[in-house]
Amino acid sequence: MPNGLKTALLLGLMSGLLLVVGEALGGAQGFTTMFFVVVVMNFASYWFSDKIVLSMYGAQEVGPTHRLYQIVERLARRAGLPMPRVYVIPQPSPNAFATGRNPEHAAVAATEGILQSLNDEELEGVIGHELSHVRHRDILISSVAATLAAAIMMFARFAMFFGGSRDDREGSNPIALLATLIFAPIAAMLIQAAISRSREFDADAGGAKLAGNPLGLVSALKKIEAGSEAVPLDANPATAHMFIVKPRSISRMFSLFSTHPPTADRIQALLRLTRP
Repeated sequence: MPNGLKTALLLGLMSGLLLVVGEALGGAQGFTTMFFVVVVMNFASYWFSDKIVLSMYGAQEVGPTHRLYQIVERLARRAGLPMPRVYVIPQPSPNAFATGRNPEHAAVAATEGILQSLNDEELEGVIGHELSHVRHRDILISSVAATLAAAIMMFARFAMFFGGSRDDREGSNPIALLATLIFAPIAAMLIQAAISRSREFDADAGGAKLAGNPLGLVSALKKIEAGSEAVPLDANPATAHMFIVKPRSISRMFSLFSTHPPTADRIQALLRLTRP
């Protein structure tokens, strides 16, 4: 499916979920109010989702003297891509992601933990993976999904604490309200998972080719998996699909709808690239 169509589908499904939550909370008035919220959220998620996601993690931009910047610059030049902005996330857990609405407005972010645990060859594999997402314009899909899913979870959580406010003329259905507030966030995660899982294999292959050696990314994935288990990342479930490896702090409920293929399967696919 072309990425433009994927993005349109994602926006439509996520927007529909927000409207359902609004209707459950406030009937016709809630639906109308949420419609205007959806318009604003769609505008914001397209133009500002990268800034929103980066701010969630306190990411700090780095310049040409930084090791991460130099690796990103080298691989971006090799890939024929515009130079992305480069950020470091002050988290000890090893992980990384890319964001932005297109290659001309892309950003690559990596945690302090991944910079400390990976050597240059391994880090090149990770950055190659992220730049492959940039090249295929996956980053818009990821950023839009993160922004809208976070909004769905926020509104659902708010409603769980404060309850609905349907117009009395329409009648209140607490069971329907509760079901909506429970299943809307789950549906959001399912949409993310369905769209993002296949992209990881493609980004792994593209990243390995860009870095010039699949074994660097293989070693990196092993270290990130082990490091994530040892030091979980304090991550918002709405952004889990953006990271190169699923953050281990995500609850068991959300892990049922994993946005990533098993790391072992990804490693096997990369090893097959080394065979003649």
